[in-house]
Amino acid sequence: MTARPPGPELTVLHRIPSGSNAVYRCVDTLGEHWVYKPSAGERPLTDFPDGSLAAREIAAYTVSVALGWDLVPETVGAHGPGGPGMAQRWVDEIDRTETPGHDPVDVHSVDALPPGRVAVLRGQGSGGQEVVVAHALDDRLRRIALFDLVVNNADRKGGHVLVDTSGQIWAIDHGLSFHTEDKLRTVLWGWAGQPLPPEDLEALETVRDGLAGDGPLAGALRDLLAPGEVRALEERVAALVEGEVFPAPGPGYPLPWPLF
Repeated sequence: MTARPPGPELTVLHRIPSGSNAVYRCVDTLGEHWVYKPSAGERPLTDFPDGSLAAREIAAYTVSVALGWDLVPETVGAHGPGGPGMAQRWVDEIDRTETPGHDPVDVHSVDALPPGRVAVLRGQGSGGQEVVVAHALDDRLRRIALFDLVVNNADRKGGHVLVDTSGQIWAIDHGLSFHTEDKLRTVLWGWAGQPLPPEDLEALETVRDGLAGDGPLAGALRDLLAPGEVRALEERVAALVEGEVFPAPGPGYPLPWPLF
């Protein structure tokens, strides 16, 4: 992996409470807002190399662009006050107090599942009532589910799918992706076993071709991922193209924790 070029010049506005890693909302010299995650602020993990999460986020954006789906906000290498890391375009989320409605992934009463949604998990709410975790059967959300299969996302929580003020759905938080072993953990299982649409297969074939040999996508990702991770990505894409279906969950626990 090679050094990444500096991205936007950032000024920190405030820290974002977000678990164990350092995350900041920043503004650049043009007044554009970004999420900034310095590599030095990453909590060490046992199954991912130290300081590698920012590069994985940039790699996820690179794959999203290659698919042609524009699922991930622009994500670039950045040098901010906390040192090198990554910066991602800020998503202004819809305000549910002003615009009521269901989020792409939400919790519903077991006997009141709205139309156009599919339950993926059943359990008990805080008051002991029967509830389901369900997601919308939305084309863009379906592509996020397929994208997660491609990048081997170990952390697709419901809260990692955002809706902006125009109603557009975005996928964020891809630091735990691209492992060489199967790490897929997602709440988006509603399409398991279904055929992949022809247009999605075509996008996968484009990515497969870009990963072959010295293809442009392979070259871009070699600056961000280990060689074995790029090979594993190529193998996952090839398997999806050959299988032509959304795979069902494999052995082991297929859900992230927490779910949101």
